[in-house]
Amino acid sequence: MLADFPDLWGIFPLSQEPPVSSAQTPSEHVFDATTAGFENDVIQASLETPILVDLWAEWCGPCKTLGPMLEKLAVEYNGAFRLAKIDVDAEKDLAAMFGVRSIPTVILIKDGQMADGFAGAVPEGQLREFLARNGIQPADGEAGATAAEAAPETAEDAINRIQQAIAAEPGRAELKLDLALALMRAGQVDPAQAELNALPANLATDPRAVRLRSQLDLARALTGAPSLAELRQRVETNGDDWEARDLLGVRLLIEGDVPTGLDQFLDVLKRQRDWNDGQAKKRLLAAFATLDDAELVGTYRRKMASLVF
Repeated sequence: MLADFPDLWGIFPLSQEPPVSSAQTPSEHVFDATTAGFENDVIQASLETPILVDLWAEWCGPCKTLGPMLEKLAVEYNGAFRLAKIDVDAEKDLAAMFGVRSIPTVILIKDGQMADGFAGAVPEGQLREFLARNGIQPADGEAGATAAEAAPETAEDAINRIQQAIAAEPGRAELKLDLALALMRAGQVDPAQAELNALPANLATDPRAVRLRSQLDLARALTGAPSLAELRQRVETNGDDWEARDLLGVRLLIEGDVPTGLDQFLDVLKRQRDWNDGQAKKRLLAAFATLDDAELVGTYRRKMASLVF
């Protein structure tokens, strides 16, 4: 994802003057970022404190789910990071600068550079994991202690939260897509498929819905499949057990070990490319459609191309 964004310093050169905030500040840890104040409030400020940028819009349903969670964490983490809110309708130049294709989009800026990011609403537990992965831990203090003691949101918690939101606002169809995604994360393939099938036409082509379709196709391949340990044992015993290697790749993907899973498909493609009507290539293409990491996808697309052509 980050590879698609421009170099911020090329647009907002580093000033030698100390940051002077020009944004309207709803709270100590959350503020509204503007084009005029972006260099000082975000880029230069990130030299001292990581800045999490939330690109949102009033009409965006998933933004209304994600935004409050981000604001809550900003307070709980007690200054370990600051949250910069950017209304893409009010700040079109900033939205264009980031090359935003969908919202919500969240970007982490540290030391004046874009360090990480993701698109779409995710559960609170994943937000905490995202922050931890980037070295952001709750700061000392009562609010920070509260965050440290809080348990990450489980998949079941996310499902319950979204179901309650649907009950409160049944007309918000985008919540049903959020529910389908949460069900998939919980391993509830059939309920996730049912919610996906029930989406209105305007959401059926949403990038998250398209990605979910590919995830469901992969998950169905594991119906009745052996466990991860059994599949590893089969591959170790017989490296030419293409079915075991294929299922091992799918299971690794579903369980989060993406590169190792993709490597299984590449191995089949390299050594037995026509197995099961070219299934290894189909698996790779399906996997690419489920991943947000553009750099990783690009790397494995090139590896696949070198074997196919």
